[in-house]
Amino acid sequence: MTGKYKIADMIIDINSIYSSIHTYCSDYSVDGPSCDFSVTISQQDIDFEKGRGNDNNKYSDNYLETLAVYRKIAEKMPDYDTLLFHGSAVAVDEKCYLFTAPSGTGKSTHARLWREYLGDRAVMVNDDKPLIHVSENGSTVYGTPWNGKHRLGNNIAVPLKAICLISRSAENSIKQISPDEAYPILLAQTYRPYSMTGMEKTLTLLDKLKKNTFFWKLECNMDIKAAETSYNAMKG
Repeated sequence: MTGKYKIADMIIDINSIYSSIHTYCSDYSVDGPSCDFSVTISQQDIDFEKGRGNDNNKYSDNYLETLAVYRKIAEKMPDYDTLLFHGSAVAVDEKCYLFTAPSGTGKSTHARLWREYLGDRAVMVNDDKPLIHVSENGSTVYGTPWNGKHRLGNNIAVPLKAICLISRSAENSIKQISPDEAYPILLAQTYRPYSMTGMEKTLTLLDKLKKNTFFWKLECNMDIKAAETSYNAMKG
């Protein structure tokens, strides 16, 4: 099956075995324009995803195909100055704040607290795997169909203002940190291509990202006061 989608300003042809990926990406569907690149999935690609971890064996092939598609897209995106990043992205007043941390730390919960604290001013860009286009003049965060188990996100593009590294604490505190301090977790949370060329381009893009982004470290609990603390610090 074939469909055409606009994701992070790239027109992508997706050639799949199953139809579910086209339902999954339906909000990004486009007609007409020629594509920037294409992705074709084989059973071998699905089997690769199945072998990525013990938990993947319990998933259906049509679900694993959605993972295989995004992996192939992520492998290509550095050619277009774009990275796949693991984090929860919220837009406030047309600026994007990106929360990241190891899985289970609470980045999605903190993004929810921002929505509770700020109401309609806070709009989810992507709750799991946004794409970031990096340039010398700044970076832009894009919503994607791969937006977490609760499907929280929108097909929008928002300039990146700050990246916040989250850790759990009984008390709420936040401080600005240097790009070098942030770099280890940036690297850990960025998709790392399998090809040497793709990895080299990814590292170059991370170096650019460091230069035009503010970085913060938040220690927080799961109370709405944590959102007040982080927003009031980072908005400036």
